[in-house]
Amino acid sequence: MPIHLPAVKSDDAFLCWPDQWWLATLVAFVGWRIVRYCNPLWKPKHPMNLLKSLAAVSSLTMVSRVLGFVRDTIIARTFGAGVASDAFVVAFKLPNLLRRIFAEGAFSQAFVPILAEYKMQQGEEATRTFIAYVSGLLTLVLALVTAIGVLAAPWIVWATAPGFADEAERFELTVDLLRVTFPYILLISMSSLAGAILNTWNRFSVPAFVPTLLNVSMIVFALFLTPYFDPPIMALGWAVLAGGLAQLLWQLPHLKKIGMLVLPRLSFSDLGVWRVLKQMGPAIFGVSVSQISLIINTIFASFLVAGSVSWMYYADRLMELPSGVLGVALGTILLPALSKTYASKNRDEYRRLLDWGLRLCFLLVLPCTLALAILAEPLVVSLFQYGKFTANDSLMTQQALMAYAVGLLALILVKILAPGFYAQQNIKTPVRIAVISLLATQAMNALFVFGLEMAHVGLALAISLAACLNAGLLYWQLLRADIFRPLPGWGVFLFKLVVAVAVMVAVLLGLLQVMPAWAEGEMFVRLVRLGALVVAGLVAYFGMLLILGFRPRDFARRAL
Repeated sequence: MPIHLPAVKSDDAFLCWPDQWWLATLVAFVGWRIVRYCNPLWKPKHPMNLLKSLAAVSSLTMVSRVLGFVRDTIIARTFGAGVASDAFVVAFKLPNLLRRIFAEGAFSQAFVPILAEYKMQQGEEATRTFIAYVSGLLTLVLALVTAIGVLAAPWIVWATAPGFADEAERFELTVDLLRVTFPYILLISMSSLAGAILNTWNRFSVPAFVPTLLNVSMIVFALFLTPYFDPPIMALGWAVLAGGLAQLLWQLPHLKKIGMLVLPRLSFSDLGVWRVLKQMGPAIFGVSVSQISLIINTIFASFLVAGSVSWMYYADRLMELPSGVLGVALGTILLPALSKTYASKNRDEYRRLLDWGLRLCFLLVLPCTLALAILAEPLVVSLFQYGKFTANDSLMTQQALMAYAVGLLALILVKILAPGFYAQQNIKTPVRIAVISLLATQAMNALFVFGLEMAHVGLALAISLAACLNAGLLYWQLLRADIFRPLPGWGVFLFKLVVAVAVMVAVLLGLLQVMPAWAEGEMFVRLVRLGALVVAGLVAYFGMLLILGFRPRDFARRAL
């Protein structure tokens, strides 16, 4: 890869620095909060308060996502939305897909329960042997995948973004970036393996902190090292590689402390390894469905005008904030609680828990959905419209974000409803519904993009409507199987929510009328104004809920 060292550093490396000095303070604060909250979260001395657990998990997710926004803001300001940024998004998306399959998705689901069994029943030496064999097989598979990916990079880019083939410059740049980022699959998967082991030994703070290292790496490379790369976007490719390596190396000393740092070994006859492989089959299919949809969406986007992929990416990042903070947190605490309740054959408590999750979802997500649509312009302009990220880029991103907002509630409802099946060890039903939603998404993509000529907005709208279909089918199947029935009081509950949301909307729209143009002022000033809007909306919404009789204790529940 061509890398040159200029005689004099370019000022471009400091587009956001030191004017945005406060970003460094924010990065440090985020890291501290992650470390501060991890240990208490997973060591409850009393029966777990689900509402408090939700707040803790959400806060951890929030600080991680905030650091991600800092990263994306700097990248948007430095590189804008165009040929180079499109190439990076496409090149990074495939390793990210495989990471979710090999690391965070199917593998973790299959490995962690069996590892816990070895730890509790087989003893330390048998556990060490099991880890060595699993890590050996994982290393072999991932090394082969990495080698194939690096060698076959041109064909992979052609398959995942065929529209790039018409522009030689964009195609070659994407190939170069893919070859640099592909080893990230190996590094992050081994890092996730280390994290799974540490979590089993209750060392939660270390894996919780690790994701910040990738963000920090990308921030450092984007701010200070872009002048040393030709083209500058290659800095992000190497940042991904450096971040993956840092994530792995950071955890090795901690593995040594618990006596589980072992050299990978190969054994194709070990029963534990085969149990892991057997469990991975249906899990891979379930994890892959949603990721395949993202890849297909990228294929559609590659045929659109330059910048479309980046506009979708930044809108997706904004939508992921409430989706991750609320959806992931609710799913994380609900699944074990539902599983224990179902195993104890307490069907009434099972239904009460599911009803509680759904009510909390509507309570927290409904205002987020409307606020995301109303504040699309303030959010995008305040966070991204700097440097090479133009006003047109901002407008296009806003349109995609508003389309995403249509399906935000449904996307999070899926994370509540699906555990209702998983707790009963029923994976087939949610997977079957996910496949139906995938097919519906692609049919709507074809209709919206090519039939109605809605461009990238059509892609976002298709995802939203498919999420609505997914949530609707999951709910219908729960009712059909008599797994769940809504408890009394939903009518009054929803009426009060509508009133509170209406007040919030009125406040936000009123304040937007008196605000100056969002493109005015430095980033700090814009974010202060945005923060004032968000606080005003929160006060209006939750204040009206208090007036209507809502109290936090009404939603407090304890797990078995």
